[in-house]
Amino acid sequence: MLSHLHARAIGVEALALLLAATCAGCDRPETLLCDVCRQSIRAAPLVRRTPAGLLVRAAMPFESIAARCIRRLKDDGETMLARPLGAALSEVLAGVDEERAAIDDPVRLVPIPTSRSAFRRRGYRVPELLIRRAGSVPDRLLVSQGGRTDQRGLDSASRAENVRGSMRSRPTPGGGAVVLVDDVVTSGATFDEAARTLREAGVRVVSAVALAATPRHGERNANASETRSK
Repeated sequence: MLSHLHARAIGVEALALLLAATCAGCDRPETLLCDVCRQSIRAAPLVRRTPAGLLVRAAMPFESIAARCIRRLKDDGETMLARPLGAALSEVLAGVDEERAAIDDPVRLVPIPTSRSAFRRRGYRVPELLIRRAGSVPDRLLVSQGGRTDQRGLDSASRAENVRGSMRSRPTPGGGAVVLVDDVVTSGATFDEAARTLREAGVRVVSAVALAATPRHGERNANASETRSK
């Protein structure tokens, strides 16, 4: 009886949350993500290279509806958005299976560590949550150390300096290769620092994956032209 009442209470709370919500993409009331916006965050993969040459695959550009959804997940605590965003990430993570076959070695998905202050503020680690919602298992080989400021507004050189020494590697029993995972990639400086930290610990880093990539100037122009033509 108690369990039935408890389940009913949870259902009422969930309904209240839904009725108070607005779509993360378009602000339509009484929904966390409307069907139109859900279609807009399907994977549209991009390929990048970090300054150090690490291959990065991103599921989508960080703009428009996708950017608003990611901000709501990161800044507003709307963790239910991790499921549709994780579905887009899973399409890019499928490439890890190809790498696993090519290198004949176990491949582990290592999330970029969340800073202590961000974890205290949110109560969850965004890259790890996305990996789980993508149907995979994160391997926390990296942990955050020291303080680092927000990367937003920094140029490439400042980003690299900001993240230098910001991570350390945990003991890595079992060997295998690593694919790094983060929510958003801009310059790639964070991926490079993570790869450097792991390689110094003897870990093989083969590539990186991000949910979204900040569009470069030419891509923004192309995306704007495509939007106008539709």
